[in-house]
Amino acid sequence: MKHWRLDQMPWDAFDPSKVDPEIVALVKAAAMVERNGGDYALYLNSVFRDDPDFQQAADHWAVEEIQHGDALGKWAMLADPSWDYAAAFDRYRAGYKIETSADASIRGSRTGELIARCMVETGTSSYYTALSEATEEPVLKRICKQIAADEYRHFKLFYDHMKRYLAREDLSFVARLRIALGRIGETEDDELAFAFHCANEDPSLPYDHTRCSAGYMGRAMGFYRYRHIERATGMIFKAVGLEPRGRLSDLAARGGWKLLCWRRDRFRQTLRQMEAANSQAPLARAA
Repeated sequence: MKHWRLDQMPWDAFDPSKVDPEIVALVKAAAMVERNGGDYALYLNSVFRDDPDFQQAADHWAVEEIQHGDALGKWAMLADPSWDYAAAFDRYRAGYKIETSADASIRGSRTGELIARCMVETGTSSYYTALSEATEEPVLKRICKQIAADEYRHFKLFYDHMKRYLAREDLSFVARLRIALGRIGETEDDELAFAFHCANEDPSLPYDHTRCSAGYMGRAMGFYRYRHIERATGMIFKAVGLEPRGRLSDLAARGGWKLLCWRRDRFRQTLRQMEAANSQAPLARAA
């Protein structure tokens, strides 16, 4: 059962004067990824084919993820009436596919798969919290708060199932940490970059991972604050079996914040360099 419905959002309170174009671009991309939750549910059902309790939980999770995409997509069409959410998602589905009938988890174990899912929910919970605090537009603020709360519940869902499987598979701490860090690093793969391309760029423009990753990450990382990284670090520590609060967690959070700021600046620099090169290209050809 869903914890909220689209018609419960205060759509009539939408205020175009408080829309930030930088956030609109991110919301459009996020709508693509969230709406694709159905494919991930198929993958999880295949990996956990003999676990009906988890399969039911995964199906319920997917329903909420799809609703997240629809809520973000509807808001983005209010913010940009020229944007076609359905058409953008069709392009995304056509160009980005995951293996939905895997015989086993790509993480090497079911425990590893659930740790990876915890990392995803950690990232989305902190991300939507950051967006909800950054935006002044009241409808988006409400949507992001609802999604952030859902994603935190999803973290607890996957964490509880992870503990159940950990008791069977006894995955080492080193292996758990490796999977967690590996999944965090995957945020810079094609999933988000291609979503940014389909949601924000002209369909005639060829996809370029470097450009689109910089376009998405350079914007998204700018809305994080240290408190968001601190909270996310605690969730990561909990998932891998470390104390979520303490000296080590504090050190990791500070290191994570410095790394995020460095990566944000690098992405922005890359985007500026690419834009400058494109703007000069016609002059060079004319010469």
